[in-house]
Amino acid sequence: MFLLINKPAGITSHDVILGLRKITGEKTIGHAGTLDPFATGLLIVAVGRESTSWLQKFLKLDKEYTATLRLGTATDTHDKTGKLLPAKLSTPSSQLPALNKKQIKNVLKNFTGKQLQTPPMYSAKKVAGQKLYQLARQGQTVERVPQRITIYQIKLLSYHYPELKIRVACSSGTYLRTLAHDIGQQLGCGAYLEELQRTKIGKYKLRQAVTLDKLTVNNWQKFGVKMGVTN
Repeated sequence: MFLLINKPAGITSHDVILGLRKITGEKTIGHAGTLDPFATGLLIVAVGRESTSWLQKFLKLDKEYTATLRLGTATDTHDKTGKLLPAKLSTPSSQLPALNKKQIKNVLKNFTGKQLQTPPMYSAKKVAGQKLYQLARQGQTVERVPQRITIYQIKLLSYHYPELKIRVACSSGTYLRTLAHDIGQQLGCGAYLEELQRTKIGKYKLRQAVTLDKLTVNNWQKFGVKMGVTN
């Protein structure tokens, strides 16, 4: 059985699994595609051994996100959880609020299409058997192999300096915090990921998902979803 869960901010994806184990009484539960603790949105969860065997297929599906970027500075993690870094601005700070939507749209266009993206140090990706974020916390920076990704569309939703809100449709494996950082670099002002919500995985949408507080020992099976692996 599969469940579409709307993960709230402030808990890990694994916390969702722990909560569902208590509700369902099933120990074999897994999810497809981790969301950071500060991120919200769609999480595909498999309940039971048979269902969890399909999770790898869902990991490869395309994704859609709504992301809020904070312009004017950067962090070491490329998101709101990191330490602020000294701004290296090619756009003078006095001119930052004057950045207009046309300028921003032109920069966003540069990020659409097939491309190589370097995974951030603060990620769960493994290099030589070690997770990158573990090395980063030790103060280490290691060489990472750029990964092939595709960004199908970036749409500007709103802009009120210093917040820039966008919708991104992309391939699996795309790091939105890296995208936020790179957009800030091209704008010449720096940026980091302030908020992130996953709204779609393949054909499955956030509006189909249920929050954990709606699930009980008696009703959780009613929220089971039949799953296929096509986009």
